[in-house]
Order: sequence, then structure tokens, then C-alpha cells
Amino acid sequence: MSTELIVPTLGESITEATVSKWLINIGDSFEADQPLVEIETDKITVEVPAPHAGSLKEIKVKEGTDINIGGILGILDESKGDKLGSPKIKQQNNEVKPNIKKEKKENPQVDANSNKSSPSARKMAEENNVSIQDIKSSRSDGRINKEDVVKHINSTGKDSRISSEREEIVKMSKIRQTISKRLKEAQNTAAILTTFNEVDMSQIIEIRNSKNKEFQERYEVKLGFMSFFVKAVTESLKEFPAVNSEIKDENIIYKNHFDIGIAVGTEKGLVVPVLKDADTMNFGQIEKSIIGLSTKAKDGTLSMDDLSGGTFTISNGGVYGSMLSTPIINRPQSGILGMHNIQKRAVVVDDEIVIRPMMYVALSYDHRIIDGKESVGFLVSVKKLLENPSQLVLGI
Repeated sequence: MSTELIVPTLGESITEATVSKWLINIGDSFEADQPLVEIETDKITVEVPAPHAGSLKEIKVKEGTDINIGGILGILDESKGDKLGSPKIKQQNNEVKPNIKKEKKENPQVDANSNKSSPSARKMAEENNVSIQDIKSSRSDGRINKEDVVKHINSTGKDSRISSEREEIVKMSKIRQTISKRLKEAQNTAAILTTFNEVDMSQIIEIRNSKNKEFQERYEVKLGFMSFFVKAVTESLKEFPAVNSEIKDENIIYKNHFDIGIAVGTEKGLVVPVLKDADTMNFGQIEKSIIGLSTKAKDGTLSMDDLSGGTFTISNGGVYGSMLSTPIINRPQSGILGMHNIQKRAVVVDDEIVIRPMMYVALSYDHRIIDGKESVGFLVSVKKLLENPSQLVLGI
């Protein structure tokens, strides 16, 4: 009996994916829930598991090809579902396992079986012309992950790009293509304007210096700047609900929940994981959640739930040294706050020139539903809260 392997639903905003790598070949047997193929969207890379035990009868979509959600990836044959009964698997059981044990005895970090490496690790190794056998695992079970491949490439100084003397051509990834498309769509669709202000970070820096030790003891995480901004943003969104809204058809949808996207740069491009119900979190929960989402983003393990449902976004270009920028809205949202580098500057306070740690902040907004008065008022509210952080609840 034959069944179809289809592309699963990956999120309400995702309509297509790209087949990045088949993990088995035609004729290979597999068990239920075993990953069969790796697909890539504009946001994440996911593995499509087998719905039952069987064998791969036909590949409908080749690697590097786009396919719509619900499309047929391949044909599965249930009649050959006894994985342990296939000649290929018997040979692995009788011959490979003893070799693996022998290898582990000599060096527990040597991976003698490609099945003991993650699909993302094998893909990266292949793309960089690196033998998976040469990579050492950092895990106790000997399984090689993507981080191990990166460490190996960095240690050998290997360059995966092939270039001529004057130029090189590198195919854009699916994520990079979609990022380009959506940024251009945002510019073409929304009436984007940007308003600026500056924030005196003195009080926040003072609180961090005086309370960081106590904060770490309580929450087991450092007190960063981002939690202050998340709190200031959620409080200001309550005062200016248009900034937390979106346009759908001919309607304006005002959101009564505050799910804040945090822009994170990765090897494949920018992703925006979301802090759900950020207004209900204390500072410790915010900092822990941000670290967890950032780690998952860099490891490529974000789920669609992590990336869905944002109502407003914060982007911190300051970590890269940016002094000023005009961030682009993350559709279908209507606003994005840009943080920047903190620099000591001469400012006038009470008619005196003093040196203060200052940060420029930028709010890009959709002028179709957010008026200038609202946008400026929102940014001034954020500024006031950040400059008077005693109004924000630290939870310590």
C-alpha cells in the first residue's frame, strides 16, 4: 500500500517551503517518526517525519526545489515497513555496530556512522566539503551537531565559497530570498515613516550596576538592557493602542495582547522570535526568555510557535555598533523600535553641560493607521519610562 508524504502546515503566514535535503534514498526502509526529508522556510528548517514504518518508493520533489504547503514530497510504501528485516539493516546490525563500539573504545569522540550526526550538521559539512568522519563530537553520546561542524571549520580555516580572482557567486538561501521579498513588500505596502528621540541611559546603567548581583542570585541570569525596553514598550503600547495594531483588508485590528518580537541575527539571516504576553513577565522572565530564544535561533531549533503572533518588534542594532538607523516594519505589524549604540555625549541638564551615556532610538511606523502625534507620543513615553526606570517593576 502506498501513501503520500506531504508538506505539513508550518504556520499561518507560510505558504511554501524548499526541499533542502533528503535524509534517505529511494528503496531505503524507515521506522515511524523517523525524519525523512529536511525542508526550509523563510523562518526555520524542519524535518518531516515518517507517518508510519515503510520504505521510500518515489521522490516527487528534488533538493533545492520549492513546494507549496500540502504538496506531495514523495511516495511511501507501507509493505516494506519491517526495517530490521531488510538486508541493508541486517548488515548494519551485524557489521556496523561492532565497528562503532571499537571506534568508541579508541576515541569516544569519533563518529563512525553518519546516522549519529544531525541533518543540519551533515548538510553544513557537505556544503563546506568536510568529511563528517573528521569532526569530533562535543556530546557524551558521540552525536555530531551543527556547532561541532562550525568549530571544525573554524579550526581548520576552511572556506566553503568557491570564487574566482575577481568575484564569487553564491546562491541566495531560501531565508535570504524571502527576507528580501518581505522587506520590499513592507516598503511597497505600508506608508513607513520614522521618528527619532534619544534616551539618557544613566539611571538604567546605575540600576544594573547596583542590582545585577542580587538579580543574578534570584533569577540566575544577568540583568540586561533589553528587559527595560520590553517593559517600557509594553506599557507604552497600552497607552497608544494604534501602535499595537495591524491592517487586514479594510479593517484595523487592535491587539489586546502584547507579544513582542525580538530581532536576532543568525548565520542564515534575521529571525524574530516572539515573547508571548510580555506585559505579564517580570524582568527575570524576560531575560531568561530572550536568552532561550536567541540560543534556539542560533542553533536553528526555533519552532513556528516561537516565531508566530508578534504584535510589535524591537531591533537592537547597537550590538553591532549602529549609532542611528531606520528599521523596516515586520509585516503585518505596524511599528518597530530600533535601539542603538550607547555613547557618552555632552548634553544640557538644568542649564549645565554634562556627560551622559546616551542612546538614539527610532520608531518606524505605518502612517496609514498611526498618526504623527501617536508615534511621537509613543516614543516619548518609552523615553520617559527608560529615563525613570523606578516606574518599571523590577521584581527584586
